[in-house]
Amino acid sequence: MITAAAVLVMLAGLAHVGFFVAESLLFRRPAVHRLFGARDAETARIQAPVFVNLGFYNLFLGLGAITGAAMLLASGAMALALFASLFMVGAAAVLVATSRRLWRGALVQGLLPAVAVILLLAA
Repeated sequence: MITAAAVLVMLAGLAHVGFFVAESLLFRRPAVHRLFGARDAETARIQAPVFVNLGFYNLFLGLGAITGAAMLLASGAMALALFASLFMVGAAAVLVATSRRLWRGALVQGLLPAVAVILLLAA
């Protein structure tokens, strides 16, 4: 169960790093604007600083999850993996609570770590 949880936490971390890429590095592209609900150039311009900040938030969360998964695999220490997973589930819940349109992103952000939390608590 520990290995499965570590893989789920690692995948969730990689998904958050992917959100960093989309939000911080690729946000200037019109296809990414539409992905995040910016329908015109002015709205995208206004949202850009927010998405850069959110991108770095996701980067650090993803790196913490990847590090926690590596520690879990190497030594069985689950504290960081469990903390990062719970934080990702909480972030997904906040995302849905603030904007119902973003439920797909919240599902990507929260499903893998939620299953990982269950596996870690069961171990």
